[in-house]
Amino acid sequence: MEPQILTNISEFLLLGLSEDPTLQPLLFGLFLSIYLITISGNLIIILAVSSDPRLHNPMYFFLSNLSLADMCFISTTVPKMLVNIQTQNKSISYEDCLTQVSFIYLFGCMDSLFLTVMAYDQLVAICHPLHYTVIMNPRFCGLLIFVSFLLSLLDSQLHISMVSQLSFCKEVEVPSFFCDPIQLLNLACSDTFTSTILIYFISAVFGGVSVSVILLSYIQIISSILKVSSSGGRYKAFSTCGSHLSVVCLFYGAGLGVYLSSAFSSSTRADAMASVMYTVITPMLNPFIYSLRNKDIKTVLGRFFSRTAYSQNLSHNL
Repeated sequence: MEPQILTNISEFLLLGLSEDPTLQPLLFGLFLSIYLITISGNLIIILAVSSDPRLHNPMYFFLSNLSLADMCFISTTVPKMLVNIQTQNKSISYEDCLTQVSFIYLFGCMDSLFLTVMAYDQLVAICHPLHYTVIMNPRFCGLLIFVSFLLSLLDSQLHISMVSQLSFCKEVEVPSFFCDPIQLLNLACSDTFTSTILIYFISAVFGGVSVSVILLSYIQIISSILKVSSSGGRYKAFSTCGSHLSVVCLFYGAGLGVYLSSAFSSSTRADAMASVMYTVITPMLNPFIYSLRNKDIKTVLGRFFSRTAYSQNLSHNL
């Protein structure tokens, strides 16, 4: 019997990471902890950058925008998962699913473009230090963020237009904790060849341009650093871009793992676990990488927490 194709399906079922009832409380506690840590860590980065005048420069301006995008990125998927576990209801409406897909691509692309902009900022700082303040002026930095947002919005709308054209069968069960676009392509009853090609092509164009800019930037950065005569100068230059390079490797490594997993693996659970790394773990680790590897951030955070503790002790004594 042919499956009934519905172009106006009302809802999907998100199967999550496990259907074992005994694991649901553990998953709820784990992902709630990760979510709170991610929001707190990125919020602290934003507050530290905005509150300390010494961090009012392009590098930390881009970092605070990256933290904001990470907060929005993880908020697109995890809260719905927590609600579904708590209510024991796996459903998500068709409209909410498309909205989730749209935001996943929007904030995922923003992360990618912000990392690209930060690579360019590192390039100017290390290779053209005398012209840094002229090139990376506030107006130009704001323009870079605005253009990144517009391109991310374009990428999101292109992807959602492809996904919205898919037709689905009854009782569509998505083997993930969110509306994974790759899984939706696999579950569609209509012909997905054209949509799949277009989605991968759009992702390759946006991702390929970002990766190319980052690679070219770091090739020039490393070439300039190697020309520095003193070992202390080389170490300082490498440490300056070390945090950003770590986040770049983590972000694109996780993203590449998702696409390779979906392309070469037939295991839906493996795809779901790869998506966890990309959509949940990466946004959580970013603030820790920057706070642990960046001397300025550590100094500001140390003073921030010291003032907070002093204020609490003073109010308690009074």
